[in-house]
Amino acid sequence: MSTQISTTKHLEPRTEPPLQLQATLEPVWVRILLLTVALAFVTLFLFIPLVAVFTEALRKGWDVYLTSIQEPDAVSAIKLTLIAAGIAVPLNLVFGVAAAWAIAKFEFRGKNVLLTLIDLPFSVSPVISGLIYVLLFGAQGWFGEWLREHDIKILFAVPGIVLATIFVTFPFVARELIPLMQAQGSEEEEAALVLGASGWKTFWHVTLPNIKWGLLYGVILCNARAMGEFGAVSVVSGHIRGETNTMPLQIEILYNEYNFTAAFAVASLLTLLALVTLALKTIVEWKTDESRQGIPQE
Repeated sequence: MSTQISTTKHLEPRTEPPLQLQATLEPVWVRILLLTVALAFVTLFLFIPLVAVFTEALRKGWDVYLTSIQEPDAVSAIKLTLIAAGIAVPLNLVFGVAAAWAIAKFEFRGKNVLLTLIDLPFSVSPVISGLIYVLLFGAQGWFGEWLREHDIKILFAVPGIVLATIFVTFPFVARELIPLMQAQGSEEEEAALVLGASGWKTFWHVTLPNIKWGLLYGVILCNARAMGEFGAVSVVSGHIRGETNTMPLQIEILYNEYNFTAAFAVASLLTLLALVTLALKTIVEWKTDESRQGIPQE
């Protein structure tokens, strides 16, 4: 009889709450404290600075604000920022797709080395990356004499700014796509090839629909970093007003000249771009999570 009772007890289902449920059973005061700390940090370090930027930008009225952002130097900085991002982002998109495809779909020597190199801009200071281009293309650099003989200007010109922007932004697309493509596997592509589809058709009709939201997410992050980059661009630009200043550099110059209204006016434009990017990022992140949840688990 005792053996039967012990067996019955052994077979009874466990009534302990699951781990995720246990995490929600903390005392109310703990949850309130954590929420208060989080809201305080967001308010102090994010919301108040954002409000301050727009308040200072509009402190002297709309007329002064519009005049500040329509100055030739400001317009030039805006155009150069968009040009640098417009060149760097598509190139990084191509690199990111190619690198992610190679790493996720093939096995080859040096695969880990390639992954490490992709992460290099995350671990190297942007200032150092700018100095690398000075070492390569400066007047006393490795290719400086050849560039001078052929009248090619890279440093203190748009090409140098684009190169620096590409360097600091090229991991974003690849790093977003690699885990996504690895999780999806290669069965669908192999089936398409067996059925007679070409490599391009397989990519366009099979691979791209599966990675489109992750790809767009990486592009948005890449674009946000490209428009806001300061360190590397500062080293290679030469700070030539009206020629090689991007928006972050223009803000620094105006602030150092105590022209606070103009500085905050340009900063407000950069902030608006950041907020739009954040909104797009949130939407795409939601879509990406949905697409990942739809991936069948092995």
